[in-house]
Amino acid sequence: MRSWQSGRVEIEPRNYCIMQFMATLLPTALRRPLSLASSRRRVWEALRASSGGLLVLALVVGAGSAGFAVVFRWLITTFTHLATGRVDYAATPGAVHPALPGLGRWFLLAVPVAAGLLYGPLVHFFAREARGHGVPEVMYAVGHRGARIAPQVAGVKALASALCIGGGGSVGREGPIVQIGSALGSTIGRLVRVTEPRLRVLVACGAAGGIAATFNAPLAGVFFAMELILADFTAQAFGMVVVAAVTSAAIGRAVLGDVPFLRLPPFTVDHVGQYGLYAVLGLIAGAVGVLFTRVLYLIEDACDWAWRGPEWLRPAVGGILLGLLLIAVPQMYGVGYPVLGNAIFGAYGVAFLLLLTVAKMVATSLTIGIGGSGGVFAPSLFIGAMVGSGFGQIAHHVMPGVAGPAGAYGLIGMGAVFAGAARAPITAVIILFELTGEYSIILPLMAAIVLATGVSHVLSADTIYTLKLRRRGVDLGRRETIGRAAGISVGDVMSGIPAGVRDDLALREVAAVLARSSAGVLPVLGPDNEYVGIVTARVVAEALAAGRHDADPASLVLELPVKVRSDDHLDQAIDALDRSGCAAVPVFDACSVVGWITYRAALRALHGKTVRPEAAY
Repeated sequence: MRSWQSGRVEIEPRNYCIMQFMATLLPTALRRPLSLASSRRRVWEALRASSGGLLVLALVVGAGSAGFAVVFRWLITTFTHLATGRVDYAATPGAVHPALPGLGRWFLLAVPVAAGLLYGPLVHFFAREARGHGVPEVMYAVGHRGARIAPQVAGVKALASALCIGGGGSVGREGPIVQIGSALGSTIGRLVRVTEPRLRVLVACGAAGGIAATFNAPLAGVFFAMELILADFTAQAFGMVVVAAVTSAAIGRAVLGDVPFLRLPPFTVDHVGQYGLYAVLGLIAGAVGVLFTRVLYLIEDACDWAWRGPEWLRPAVGGILLGLLLIAVPQMYGVGYPVLGNAIFGAYGVAFLLLLTVAKMVATSLTIGIGGSGGVFAPSLFIGAMVGSGFGQIAHHVMPGVAGPAGAYGLIGMGAVFAGAARAPITAVIILFELTGEYSIILPLMAAIVLATGVSHVLSADTIYTLKLRRRGVDLGRRETIGRAAGISVGDVMSGIPAGVRDDLALREVAAVLARSSAGVLPVLGPDNEYVGIVTARVVAEALAAGRHDADPASLVLELPVKVRSDDHLDQAIDALDRSGCAAVPVFDACSVVGWITYRAALRALHGKTVRPEAAY
């Protein structure tokens, strides 16, 4: 009860006690949610910024990748069984469908068409990035999109690739699982809002985890992710990728079993002359890897030229051609690991091995050309096994006392063709060693892979992965710049040459001049005022800190990795600035310096502002 007397509020004693109790209790109740929210913020910040947080995220990505890998393999097996009545049709090529015995092999004509009707609209309307290999898309995301991959890519890629492979598509499962795991890593990283360098690491963790679980090969997953996806071997990134791969492989082994990728007979090198034969095989395999790349994109171009209908219908209509090919050569159905194993064990003659080589190139290229979803790693291993086994049989026939078993050549051919196509020698060596568990031929394997990589470099400027991106105008070796930069001439943007420093000037005087330079970069001039090079504030500061006060500028001159010319475009100048690590670089015309280009001038030009010439700065 309360009453108004003399302008005061009087409170009864009973109510006063209740209010005192509430006054004591409320601050504690209010502090608890605040404390909980603060704790959550601290955990969130630790995940986002600390090394321990990145470790936790790598574990989560590795476990998630393993889950996707298990589901993906189950989907492939399920769809293959539904389409053919068998778990792996390549193990019994040419067999009839148990439910349709009267059709013979002709049921293979309808299977790719039905699969295309399912995955074609799925990819076209929900995630167009899921079409094709998968690995180039991840490389592009890491190199040019800040490692951002749409979250729906993981689910769409898993379902579309499983339908494609289960429906007879002659492609591999490594490309899809790399893209699936990478999309998972990107999604988790963006949910936590990690920085871009950490997001790249998580994408690599997803790629490594997917391969580790799918092939029971953690080392192969690590080096595939580091060499092809990240192209970076920093200690922290390597450690996190290893954690993700080990986590994923452990879960994969618990669910799928701890068995080698291929069961092979033991091979040994028992004659020194075999090293020469393996070297020749490496040269041939490198050329075959490049040939596979050319055939792949040639047939893809032919499919693009021939198709005029809606893209979502393309896999179904193109499935008719694929079905006819499967009827003619049923060994091309799906990934084809049983056929690969038979070739290594010597089940086929040389002529049939050559037929399988050509058929695999065409079948894989056609599958991707009609809009299928799957990888090219397994097909390159398949082609390498055929080429190597055929070479081994010929060598054994010509030099029976020297050549050794033909199967060993098939195994080495697998790694060498992959190296020739993907140009990833470290990955090729590790993958072949770990997937087969065969260490006895590691030396000839390394030699053949290095030679195959060298041949690939000579014959082609791109790999089977990077060529897809270059055809879109993307160069992973250069940072993507604003589109306007390609249409602006350096000569229209450059400023005047700043006053340089003599090469015989005292270092303290050079430091004083550089201190007045806003860019911290100046040209160094010789006795006749000829251009010698550039000197930077950082190099001079390091020399002074080391006590080299008597050093002359000539000893500190830097040579630029890329020369900028006045007729170059601005995007080339920005790339040169980036590679040099300097804020400004000289502009050349023939052999003489005619100007100076800075980041500031480039930004002004891209911003549409008039560039103010600067004679010195």
